[in-house]
Amino acid sequence: MKKTNIFYWISTGLLAALMLMSGISNVMVDAASVEAFRHLGYPVYLLPFLGIAKLLGVAAILVPGFPRLREWAYAGFVFDLSGAMYSLISVGEPASVWLPMTIGFLLIAASYQLNRRRAEATDAAPATPSIA
Repeated sequence: MKKTNIFYWISTGLLAALMLMSGISNVMVDAASVEAFRHLGYPVYLLPFLGIAKLLGVAAILVPGFPRLREWAYAGFVFDLSGAMYSLISVGEPASVWLPMTIGFLLIAASYQLNRRRAEATDAAPATPSIA
């Protein structure tokens, strides 16, 4: 269980950092994000919405006690990265641009799977006997 916790927090921390940096740049509507959105053909007003969604997703995977919300956050991250990768491929970007996004998918998969293992281990742990 200790190894699972360590790997969970490493993968989740890296995923949170990735989405936090992306979310902040989206919310701030920085020049690089605006240029990327224009290149992909998306309206710039979508940037703050996506940024806030990413920041809320980071909060959902880090705050304990909301397992269903955490599941939705993982799904949202997959949708976000899938849409970004599809958009980059659609406009003809080379693999060197969109292939590194697979690291994000791997972080999501690792964090999600390790979170499930932690939850199953917690559910399977014997209850501590109460002192009467």
